[in-house]
Amino acid sequence: MTKPRATAIGFTAVLLWALLALFTVGSAPLPPLQLNAICFAIGGTIGVIWTAATGQLTTLRNIPLPALALGTIGLFGYHALYFAALRNAPPAQAGLIAYLWPLLIVLFSGLLPGERLRAGHLIGALAGFGGAALIIGGVNDVSSDYLLGYGLALACALTWSGYSVLSRRFGTVPTSVVTVFCLITAVLSVLLHLIFETTTAPAGAIGWFSVIALGLGPVGLAFYTWDIGVKKGDIQILGVASYAAPLLSTLVLVAVGIAEPTARLAFATALITGGAALAAAASLRQPKPVVPQDTPKG
Repeated sequence: MTKPRATAIGFTAVLLWALLALFTVGSAPLPPLQLNAICFAIGGTIGVIWTAATGQLTTLRNIPLPALALGTIGLFGYHALYFAALRNAPPAQAGLIAYLWPLLIVLFSGLLPGERLRAGHLIGALAGFGGAALIIGGVNDVSSDYLLGYGLALACALTWSGYSVLSRRFGTVPTSVVTVFCLITAVLSVLLHLIFETTTAPAGAIGWFSVIALGLGPVGLAFYTWDIGVKKGDIQILGVASYAAPLLSTLVLVAVGIAEPTARLAFATALITGGAALAAAASLRQPKPVVPQDTPKG
């Protein structure tokens, strides 16, 4: 597979994640853990079918335990927090805070060996968090319920960015293992759902469609295409492209009438996406290592 093709495949994950907030809202009133369980069961089933069809089932037998733990914590933790955040705060605001993860990935990546944290990273971070603060300040009724939702959304961003950066340690692990991550996440979600939640049926055709769409796309196929992209494509291009997700997500919510197209929301969106792009640009300006040349023989 060529690098441009892998990059294009990875970018489809960004497009799918732009629909995450919309379908999550449509899946109400399902409780977060139940929604997690259904979606990841669908996503895991997609992986089993794909892995079997491509003759890669044997790759699922010897998954490194650290990679297994990281993948499970990343997928389960992020989405449980995300679904809970959108149940406890206005969808557009909570979604934008959760989408600070692209910016945090850039910042955390700058702390890795061989990387350098530049002024652009810090300025971008301030702009992004300024946008998040603007969103919180723009809520008319700042109740304890909203504050809980905002806190959960921020935890989402920290969880996914940490998972993404640490995943670089397991670049040789095949994409097929995402299947196991999804299935384990589904099982954990079922167990916790039975303990803490009351099982609820989706609300009509829209509810069922939203749940199935989540499992097939943003909480299913997207993880596999993203894995292919970051391992075989241009990671820098994909990193920059991921900053389009919060903007696209908000535009979708506005288009269907869930979010109000206010100037405050537009400015907050610009701050978050602009700050992330600035941080990404700083990363792209990193000096390339000097490759030593062979000394001519005299």
